[in-house]
Amino acid sequence: MRFLSNGQQSSFVSPSIVRTLTLGATLLASASAFAQVPPPAVNARSWVLVDATANQVLASGNADERVEPASLTKLMTAYLTFEALQTKKISMEQIVTPSEAVRRVKTDESRMFIEANKPVSVHDLVYGMIIQSGNDAAIALAELVGGSESNFVNMMNAEAQKLGMSHTHFADVNGMPDPNHYTTAGDLATLSARLIRDYPEYYSIFSVKEFKYNNIKQPNRNRLLWIDPTVDGLKTGHTQAAGYCLIASAKRPMAGGGDRRLVSVMMGEQKEHDRVQDSLKMLNYGYSAYDTTRIYGANQAVATPRVYKGAADSVKVGVKKDQYVTLPKGAADKAKPQVEITSPLIAPLANGQQVGTAKFVGADGKVLAQFPLVALDAVPQAGIVGRVWDSLMLMFNKKK
Repeated sequence: MRFLSNGQQSSFVSPSIVRTLTLGATLLASASAFAQVPPPAVNARSWVLVDATANQVLASGNADERVEPASLTKLMTAYLTFEALQTKKISMEQIVTPSEAVRRVKTDESRMFIEANKPVSVHDLVYGMIIQSGNDAAIALAELVGGSESNFVNMMNAEAQKLGMSHTHFADVNGMPDPNHYTTAGDLATLSARLIRDYPEYYSIFSVKEFKYNNIKQPNRNRLLWIDPTVDGLKTGHTQAAGYCLIASAKRPMAGGGDRRLVSVMMGEQKEHDRVQDSLKMLNYGYSAYDTTRIYGANQAVATPRVYKGAADSVKVGVKKDQYVTLPKGAADKAKPQVEITSPLIAPLANGQQVGTAKFVGADGKVLAQFPLVALDAVPQAGIVGRVWDSLMLMFNKKK
């Protein structure tokens, strides 16, 4: 455990502690070994650094402390809007007539300057909410997707629970202060990673540097977009109570090919400059102190075990998606994968059914990461003769 310059505790992962991101209802187990270099000191009240490629928490400080999300709330508003776009419940070309509710947005709040009863496209509302952080745009999108703001807030809370954001509760769609509106740095990291993974076709909007609406051009408030070309998102937030907040994401080349994505969450900074510099420091730390290794590729057969009572005698076993592990520099060179298959395997087996576990084991024998292995093909049940024969084989093997 390490103390930061402001007296906060900082944690980074030891070999015996599994740190994971919650990706939906299932917790994907992946462990990170103890870093040779501790994380840099930051001024944030709470923070977390995540490797989104390997779904691992690399370092954190007070990650489960309750905080106000301010405009970072709009990441959930965007998540549900992207879902509605992806499922074609709404479209970017669709024209919306904002209600009188947008008049509630005060002159000192972030706005894209839409007007009540004046038609505007969904495209402009999405860009205005993400790039200009428009509270008025968030209200208009919430009414469109949810039918009303209150119903949309219910959708936000339901989605938060579905994503595993157990320390989060929303009271509005844009992040105005409210005692019942709160989250944590850890929950926001989970939301950010899921947004990037689930809606890649819309994620690029977060990297747009400026947007013009109603003859008013406003810049993206994420200054890292101008400082570091590998940064392509995500969102800033600020209220007097929340302080200055920033969720930053970068994508840089990975050794062996492909790209590696990190996400840093900084909450409760006292200065706008600090949230920028601390985010950049933490991203650079993650890339310099850790390496990400692809253990298995999608649909790669890592074993072909025997199947009993099936139409086929064996089945290819592997993973449906590329599986990565992030470890301190050089640690992956001394680690090796191990495969454990459930025995005996008895048909029928469904395509994607878990049939074993893969482990990534360090030189000291400690498990650094593990994930399920699944059948890459379905194996239907054999006919009566085949089932009887294999039953006899299983009995014979059991006696041995």
